[in-house]
Amino acid sequence: MPASKLFIDADAGIGTALAVTAALLDDELDVVGLSGVAGRFDADTATTNLQSILALLDPPKWPRLGQGTGEACVPSLDGFPDATALHGPVGLGEFEGYDVEPADRIEAAKLLIDLVRQDPNEITLLTLGPLTNVHHAMQLYPELLSQLREIVVLGGWVTGGGDATPAADLNIYADAEAARAVLTAAATTILVPLDVCRGTTMTLDQLDRLPLEEHTRLGRLLGQLLPYWFRAHHEHLGRESIRLDELVALAVVRHPEFFETQRLVADVETQGQLTRGMVVFDRRPGCDDQPNLEVAMKLDSQSVRQYLVSLLQGDDA
Repeated sequence: MPASKLFIDADAGIGTALAVTAALLDDELDVVGLSGVAGRFDADTATTNLQSILALLDPPKWPRLGQGTGEACVPSLDGFPDATALHGPVGLGEFEGYDVEPADRIEAAKLLIDLVRQDPNEITLLTLGPLTNVHHAMQLYPELLSQLREIVVLGGWVTGGGDATPAADLNIYADAEAARAVLTAAATTILVPLDVCRGTTMTLDQLDRLPLEEHTRLGRLLGQLLPYWFRAHHEHLGRESIRLDELVALAVVRHPEFFETQRLVADVETQGQLTRGMVVFDRRPGCDDQPNLEVAMKLDSQSVRQYLVSLLQGDDA
């Protein structure tokens, strides 16, 4: 059975790097494209980080790389550490990356459109950041989402709350207009809310069982990502574990059997002074609107974590 084709559009950050690494290691996934999007860091940094991960891991089949545009979104969060404190100067912990040449990059939206036209109804799009690139691609090619196999979006909160603001998470808040256009479009869309991901974490004991040896490419990358991330969570957030939100979203693509989902009516607030970027779910009994999203509501955290560990240890996933 051929591997499932996957395109990942992602912000910079250690969680993103971990999910992209896992996707590249999974023999059941054919990562056909990667693109960087502005979020915690600017789009150029996100794209360069993706290229650095590829250069280090040197997978047998290199995905095509797309370049997004835009500056970092920096919400006003008094007392909350900024992106560099949690993820390192460029979003890769202690890994400084390679001096990579950007010559082969093309515009992210154009790359996504080209690949979807080449393989209609075969590609899953996984978004691990704001939806700016996807929205731009939709504007250029309105049939885009209908020609995807599905789109899996990491973002939103089912129970209310947020991290960028009291009401919204960064992935939606950073480009609320783009999020609204994507999430309300006619497409097979699965939303992975951040509060549902909360219980899927990794502890220091679990970290100690991972291969962090410097003499392997994977070990070098993990050794410069994960210890830094643990220290940052401890020092800045008072936590003794790290969350695996981006890995949870990847697991939705690879192992949907780990999840319980529900069809819901949803929209994104773009105007509210206090609620801009909030994903609003209409659960009123009398609501006549047709559900537009499949929303992950529950998951098997242990199985998701084991999926990651199996890949990083070189076992069958």
